[in-house]
Amino acid sequence: MAIDPEFEDNYEEVERHEGHRVWTPDGEDPTEEKQGIHGTHVAVDFDICIADGACLEDCPVDVFEWVDTPGHPESEIKADPTHEDQCIDCMLCVDVCPVDAIDVDPSRAGRI
Repeated sequence: MAIDPEFEDNYEEVERHEGHRVWTPDGEDPTEEKQGIHGTHVAVDFDICIADGACLEDCPVDVFEWVDTPGHPESEIKADPTHEDQCIDCMLCVDVCPVDAIDVDPSRAGRI
């Protein structure tokens, strides 16, 4: 199951993490097992991210950083879009993600 590209309509913003928004489908605070989507312009679904690192390796402007997510069933770390404001919309991260956990949309709110 891929990230919901309509998450801005289907999810609610529940908090901020490292300067970016965090969204959950039920508007509840994230838990160890359900962490929601991090970012807006560059959005990563932490619930399906398997932390293979392809996005970190291929991003030419270093949008992503590892963040610890202990207790999560998919992986204990995630690729966090900490520097999503640096994104140049090349879509390499979207192309290399093996589980389609990333969506980049330059028209989304939060684009700088």
